[in-house]
Amino acid sequence: MACRSGCCCGSSPINDDNARFLLLALFIIIYLFCGAVVFSALEQPKEREAKERWAQRFDHFSQKYNLSKKDLKNFLRNYEEANVAGIRVDTIRPRWDFTGAFYFVGTVVSTIGFGMTTPATIGGKVFLMFYGLLGCAATILFFNLFLERVITVIAVVLKSCHKRHHNKALLPQNARQVSEGNRAGGAAGGGGGKGEDLVGWKPSVYCVMLILGAAAILVSCCASLMYSAAEGWGYLDSLYFCFVAFSTIGFGDMVSSQQVVYEGHATAAYRLGNFFFILTGVCCIYSLFNVISIVIKQVLNWLLRRLEAPCRCCFPRRGHHPHRHPRRNVVAPGHLRTRRNPSIETDAINESETDLGRRMSGEMISMRDFLAANKVNLAIMQKQLSEMAIGQPRQSSSSSCQNGFLGGVGALGIMNNRLAETSVDR
Repeated sequence: MACRSGCCCGSSPINDDNARFLLLALFIIIYLFCGAVVFSALEQPKEREAKERWAQRFDHFSQKYNLSKKDLKNFLRNYEEANVAGIRVDTIRPRWDFTGAFYFVGTVVSTIGFGMTTPATIGGKVFLMFYGLLGCAATILFFNLFLERVITVIAVVLKSCHKRHHNKALLPQNARQVSEGNRAGGAAGGGGGKGEDLVGWKPSVYCVMLILGAAAILVSCCASLMYSAAEGWGYLDSLYFCFVAFSTIGFGDMVSSQQVVYEGHATAAYRLGNFFFILTGVCCIYSLFNVISIVIKQVLNWLLRRLEAPCRCCFPRRGHHPHRHPRRNVVAPGHLRTRRNPSIETDAINESETDLGRRMSGEMISMRDFLAANKVNLAIMQKQLSEMAIGQPRQSSSSSCQNGFLGGVGALGIMNNRLAETSVDR
């Protein structure tokens, strides 16, 4: 009890979920600072050069045509307003015909949001808020269901390859057992050992991440070839556009399929290919991001184990606490790892999976288990909302105390239940 209430180091203990959250927040802050330093060093000199060049051109144009700088600035502001409405210097296709509007709503529901086309009317802005609310939620759910099917296919293929390799490895052993004598039942014993070895096998999350990464790279490279040929961009610029678009960042500095007509009278085919690559690329990158999040969480768990080691009074042995359940799927050296590699596909329902307060490890689950887990979360969410509505505090328990992600709602709840690796079983 003393270890739960306080620590000889002068700091009260923090549960794993809160510690993981703080570590992740610290990592993101440091990551943002490092990114700001790098981008500032790379881009600031070019920005200063562009400002100086623009000031020289502005002064030269004002003097050449005897225009006041104030009038010229007002004219440029008027052009910026027209630019927001879709007026450009170059000839581009109409923004708000059916094809242009379809392209726009595609960027809305996919959360890409290039920004080169935006509603200018009050009615359009109001409608966008309601339209995007349902569209974005439905599309995110589609991405999650796409991820589940991709993971299922990958798991089936990897398990088939593992089974084939396992059978090949057992052939010499079975042959020796049969030659020693069928009376002792050596062949039957070999078959039983093979079945026991294959029961519960699951593909590694790192292998799945590698496959998804290769798929994302392949789609991006193929799409870049198409964009480079059709839009006239450089290949590296095309790769940059693919990442910005597929990751739904959507800066809007480069936007595909904006010309009225493309050379070779292949405009329709190019726009169809553009839609296909954006849809496929977003699905692949979204799936990859979710699997990478599992690995990041495993690294955080490993860091927690290393940070717990110095506190000998609360943790008599390294990584052990008398009131704490062992972690699952922790990234640690081989001599510290007591479980098999973190995996993506779960096998038969075990003891921890039948517990309603369980937490999903870094493993994928079947559609049946996925739906069952969401039913449990929905019931818990309804109970919590009911308690808050009538003013009753939620009862604390060991499971709720250690299960900060259990009540996830919406797309975040789906991702946590299906993908999130946790360090506490219950």
